[in-house]
Amino acid sequence: MFPLHRPRRLRRTPAVRRLVAETSVEPRQLVLPMFVKEGVSAPVPIASMPGVVQHDLDSLRRASVAAVEAGVGGLMLFGVPTTRDATGSAGTDPAGILNRALAAVVEEVGDSTVVMSDCCLDEFTDHGHCGLLAEDGSVDNDATLTAYQDLAVAQARAGAHVVGPSGMMDGQVAAIRMALDEADLADTAILAYSAKYTSAFYGPFRDAVESQLSGDRRTYQQDPANGREALREVMLDLAEGADAVMIKPAMAYLDIVRQVADVSEVPVAAYQISGEYSMIEAAAANGWLERRAAVLETLTSIRRAGADIVLTYWAAEAARWLREG
Repeated sequence: MFPLHRPRRLRRTPAVRRLVAETSVEPRQLVLPMFVKEGVSAPVPIASMPGVVQHDLDSLRRASVAAVEAGVGGLMLFGVPTTRDATGSAGTDPAGILNRALAAVVEEVGDSTVVMSDCCLDEFTDHGHCGLLAEDGSVDNDATLTAYQDLAVAQARAGAHVVGPSGMMDGQVAAIRMALDEADLADTAILAYSAKYTSAFYGPFRDAVESQLSGDRRTYQQDPANGREALREVMLDLAEGADAVMIKPAMAYLDIVRQVADVSEVPVAAYQISGEYSMIEAAAANGWLERRAAVLETLTSIRRAGADIVLTYWAAEAARWLREG
């Protein structure tokens, strides 16, 4: 009366488990989001994201080199300007902090990693929205597309290998692709934030970029209740020429990651966002879970759901762990 089937045989030793593992996480699949702040001469810790800082340009260079040496697949840069206005003009200014940071990182690491830029206005506007506002205070989708075109061209000229439109404006990928091609920047790729949800987990990120947002973004980011809508957004972005698509957040939307991975003809990325990072850091700091094990488990779950690329604030640290075995 003993069991005929014993699946535990394939869990018996680390070597056996390693041999039959269905999912792996490799450093090359990880992208490190990085913040750079204008007007500072040393890194500024972000209180709600322990271990993450707003870099100055010099520390950004050093951290970029360290991340590349750890083996990460890419770096995603976000700028924190000292001045903001209604149109986010600091984003297109070649002397603006994000464009200067892109140039500095590319100068430092060249093509040894993939340098990505956040192609959105929210960091640069005095109202904190991802687009230009109409007279009634709503976000003007089509006017914003023109602004995104200028933003993408400026970032590509600064050296970005990939631009990441994250504003969830209708038609943003097609508009940016047209502008890049017309500016003789056809080799610049687009990582489309195709399914970006209105999430409660963005709070620490807004501290990191010193967001000026009042209100919410429910009129243009996705409703957490909707899944089919995400697939529609992905298919539209693919039709418009997206080189890769992204789901954000990652951990609360693994079902969406799986559904998108099943239909996408291009690489699928998922962004393990600030709130997902901070809640694990807080639990680990309180001794409620084992930090390294929890980090690697969550990264594995995102990969298992189907993500080819994972943006995570642990990218460099996790890459070192993985290389150490």
